[in-house]
Amino acid sequence: MATRTRLSREARQDQLLELGAELFADRSYEDVHIEELSEVAGVSRGLLYHYFPTKRAFFAAMVRRESTRMMELTAPDESLPILDRLRQGIEAYLDYCQDHKMGVKAIFHGAASADPEIQAIVEEDIQRQQERITAGVEPHGQPSELMQIAVRSWLHFMRNACHQWLDSTETSRDEVRDLCAQALIGTLLALPEGSRPSALADLTG
Repeated sequence: MATRTRLSREARQDQLLELGAELFADRSYEDVHIEELSEVAGVSRGLLYHYFPTKRAFFAAMVRRESTRMMELTAPDESLPILDRLRQGIEAYLDYCQDHKMGVKAIFHGAASADPEIQAIVEEDIQRQQERITAGVEPHGQPSELMQIAVRSWLHFMRNACHQWLDSTETSRDEVRDLCAQALIGTLLALPEGSRPSALADLTG
């Protein structure tokens, strides 16, 4: 067993969630036993359950932490032109995927979870990203429902492309970035005239 180190409550919780992201990254929810964390972290099971009374509570906290961290790190730079902002946002997400690979995989597993609380966290994350993008491409009005469907669909595409790139040995980072950027532009161009965003010309020009 690892030597136990005295940490503050916040630092201990952060340590456990970081270790949990590693455990859940490549294994299904059912295959992970939360007691494993006590051995890896060098804490008693009683202390572990004091912080997280159930595996469900722990998994929810882990997914919420990774989602919050991702949203903070990918916040758009409003001073940039919209096309540069799009590319910068994708670059930031690629940075996040590279720097927090285990957390990314944990969120991906969370999205596949049948647990309503986990689904709600992932849904909130997608919704906030969707609102960011629609506010950028339609700054002067209310985005149409079809535009929101298009942006939401693109978000799922972008996430999956970036996640698959993490394990790629042939595809470059720039290729993935450009693919995702052009995919959003193409998606918005495919909208009927009345549903296209007002800033579309800035993206295509």
